[in-house]
Amino acid sequence: MSIHTFLKGSEDWWRQAVVYQIYPRSFADSNSDGIGDLKGIISRVPYLKSLGIDAVWLSPFYPSALADGGYDVDDYRNVDPRIGTLKDFDKMIDALHAEGIRVFVDIVPNHSSDQHVWFQAALNAGPGSPERDRYIFRNGKGEHGAIRPSELVSHFGPTAWTRVTEPDGSLGQWYLHLFAKEQPDFNWDNPEVREDFIHTLRFWSNRGVDGFRIDVAHALVKDLSEPLFERQSYDVSVMKDDGTDKLFDRDEVHKIYRSWRKVFNEYDPPRVAVAEAWVPANRRPAYASKDGLGQAFNFDLLGTPWNAKKFRKTIDYNLVEAIKAGSSTTWVFSNHDVIRHATRFGLPAGFDWVRWYQSQGTDPKPNNILGLARAKAATMLILALPGSTYLYQGEELGLFEAPEIPSDQMQDPQWFRNPGKAGSRDGCRVPLPWAIEGKSFGFGKKGSHLPQPTWFGDLSVEAQDSNPDSTLSLYREALALRKQLQTEESLTWVDHFFNRKVVHFKRQNGWHSITNFGDMAIKLPAGDVLLSSAPVVGRWLPANATAWVQTATV
Repeated sequence: MSIHTFLKGSEDWWRQAVVYQIYPRSFADSNSDGIGDLKGIISRVPYLKSLGIDAVWLSPFYPSALADGGYDVDDYRNVDPRIGTLKDFDKMIDALHAEGIRVFVDIVPNHSSDQHVWFQAALNAGPGSPERDRYIFRNGKGEHGAIRPSELVSHFGPTAWTRVTEPDGSLGQWYLHLFAKEQPDFNWDNPEVREDFIHTLRFWSNRGVDGFRIDVAHALVKDLSEPLFERQSYDVSVMKDDGTDKLFDRDEVHKIYRSWRKVFNEYDPPRVAVAEAWVPANRRPAYASKDGLGQAFNFDLLGTPWNAKKFRKTIDYNLVEAIKAGSSTTWVFSNHDVIRHATRFGLPAGFDWVRWYQSQGTDPKPNNILGLARAKAATMLILALPGSTYLYQGEELGLFEAPEIPSDQMQDPQWFRNPGKAGSRDGCRVPLPWAIEGKSFGFGKKGSHLPQPTWFGDLSVEAQDSNPDSTLSLYREALALRKQLQTEESLTWVDHFFNRKVVHFKRQNGWHSITNFGDMAIKLPAGDVLLSSAPVVGRWLPANATAWVQTATV
């Protein structure tokens, strides 16, 4: 049976797919321990089916001490006992596949947990050992090596180096970690590391996994020759854009992904992958090439303000870059690392994320009505574009960010290890509300691992499920229509010369998408209004809204 008859063929299913990201610990809790689990996901397969998605992507579910929300992995080929078992994983794959839903899993290749058996062996083996060569250890500078090897900072601050205690009890070498100290970086010059990840890719592919999301895909290969490189910022603007940056996006990383592609192509259909590569835009196509991972995240709309000209420019650029790579682009507004877009679009441009979180979301206070209207319009816009769309759990409910979490209950190392310099990502990771009432709004019977705000019940699945005017109903209708309409990977722009606040394009078969970025209603072209993010009065589309219109074709 063909699962995706509207696509060109089974090997290309991913090119225009809608992928729904599940953050497992915050999706559904089946055993009432406050942590989401695989059985919880299985119990919600009918809900996922009702959305009309093509695939789910699972953030890490591996054994982890949760120093960084599961992105500190103890064992790449197992399931955290708090989340389930490998048998549960197999049952989940079967349940999703039975409903025509494919499965991506997160692979975290830049670093492991410090509890990984390899890192523990490295600590016990001592300097110069083969075990230490799997990671990046260096001697310190100064008397007795007490000064860290360089002043490089980590993403979570304040340093990317941590000193270890040697087997004899003395203070010894330092190891590199671009993230938390519990996340030591692998040495990708070591053949054992490369071979082990090949083994991991085959392990999950053999269990039926259809694709992989590659975490920090641009960071694996580093130039750590002396003198060691120092960097105080990780902003893309400070990276070199020619493949010679010391830390990121080095040309050599693509040799790794070519070897992975050979593994993916062993399967029928070939396994697919998408790179999380925060790199200069001109460098993304290499990750998305047919000889590499095949697709790369386009995060450009995450930083694009609500402005018609800037949206169109961003869309145009990424469609051209996708053609260069022979891939399809990706569209995304929310994920587990950023403020939910229903909140983001209701905040003033250039707001201070750190200060906003410190004020628990009150300075400035978002305009939630405006934010949700723009979020729905923006989502309909990207769903109408060529390429694949990645949705984040809860956005179909119109969930806002939940910054009300007390500081002592925050879990994000970015927040409490880098005070005053970074915001928290916990506000978008709060467990989902399934019911209007109850201790955790239906997430689990005894509470949730992050506190949920009191307003969650009003946006729950139960509150929206049978309401034809709800955000949830809009997503379901849009995804169902998209399956019928999305048959080619091209568009034609329609210019509104007397109104520069409109983004309008048409797809095949007379399907038009019109987004009104302005403050005044605009008149829609003649044709059937298939769907709109806000009520159309007569032929008038209100401000901050998108409509899909079917016009007559010759």
